[in-house]
Amino acid sequence: MLEVKVPELAESVTEGTVAEWLKQPGDYVEKGDDIVELETDKVNVEISAEESGVLKETKAEEGDTVKVGDTIAVIDTEASEGGGSAEPAEKKEEKAEPKEEKKATEQKEAPKETSDSADSEERVIASPAARKYAREKGIDLHAVSSRDPLGRVRKEDIDAHQSAGSKASSEKKESSAPAADGNPMKPVQREKMSRRRQTIAKRLVEAQQTAAMLTTFNEVDMTNLLALRKRWKERFQENNDVKLGFMSFFTKAVIGALKQYPYVNAEIDGDEVVLKDFYDIGVAVSTDDGLVVPVVRDADRLGFAGIEKEIGSLATKAQNKKLKLDDLQGGTFTITNGGVFGSLWSTPILNAPQVGILGMHKTQMRPVAIDNERFENRPMMYIALSYDHRIIDGKDAVGFLVKVKELIEDPEQLLLEG
Repeated sequence: MLEVKVPELAESVTEGTVAEWLKQPGDYVEKGDDIVELETDKVNVEISAEESGVLKETKAEEGDTVKVGDTIAVIDTEASEGGGSAEPAEKKEEKAEPKEEKKATEQKEAPKETSDSADSEERVIASPAARKYAREKGIDLHAVSSRDPLGRVRKEDIDAHQSAGSKASSEKKESSAPAADGNPMKPVQREKMSRRRQTIAKRLVEAQQTAAMLTTFNEVDMTNLLALRKRWKERFQENNDVKLGFMSFFTKAVIGALKQYPYVNAEIDGDEVVLKDFYDIGVAVSTDDGLVVPVVRDADRLGFAGIEKEIGSLATKAQNKKLKLDDLQGGTFTITNGGVFGSLWSTPILNAPQVGILGMHKTQMRPVAIDNERFENRPMMYIALSYDHRIIDGKDAVGFLVKVKELIEDPEQLLLEG
């Protein structure tokens, strides 16, 4: 028998939540097959089988919290696919037991078998992901019709059931929903926060409580950048097999500003300031599970195409829940773009222990004074820098943001300076 234990996850990560069992008791698993997916504070981690065999039992339910070193499953390494396992020593000893004693044992265990049988009849056959999905949606699996030939309920069946507005599901949902202020006419729903959402909430509060956070604003005229991008986007994509977006320009502009204002690329360690001579830029990505900030390593050494490809790769991994812990650790500065959701103005929160974060926003046509007599409609974007006032003075914060503005409004500088 092989015990499957929770491995070392990462520095400072000591526990996780069982997100989904990828294999069920009785399934044959090959060495290297993923058995279970754990949700940690940062990413989802898949635990694989170290040996081939039959998954005999699982020792944790989906949603349970497990710690590093906990045994969460057992694999019978002597069992073969589609066949039985070598006879355990316990059963050999059982054969030698007197018939009376064996009969008494069977009678004693009979109620347990009956209970297990009743429990299995009560529980609908469903994939682990579907079971968790139904709990989150507040849907009774008994009311869901399966399209699987074997009768197994999957997430697609739950979505179809919810879309159809099953009467049985609706009645159960309404009857189980607690009322607001004791008023049955004002039902509410309760959902347990995911581990990642809890962690995000905790760290955002910690960032506001521990840092002297201020935000300064400016606006950028995007005319020249849009014109440059329009001229080069087709050739750029042909030559590099990636689209030319705004993020590479803003990443380059941020790096140029960080080199001029190094304290924005630092962190506080006790009573010391750690100034970083490298530029690992975090790029905030929104996923169904919450905001994550994967890191573009050594962004100052990458060209525009390299930055665009790396951001695209990290965003895809984030959406597919394939980010590794290394993808999220060690950033020196963060860029977040609320403009993709239509945000015109915001105050981003620091991604501790970093001391600066740049917020981009929606580009919008606005009238701009060209001189004392003329106005023009220009594509304008508000940008915001949130910073830790403990080590960054207002003068440097404003200077940093002005430098970003200058580089974006004159993008040829970025091309010439690399």
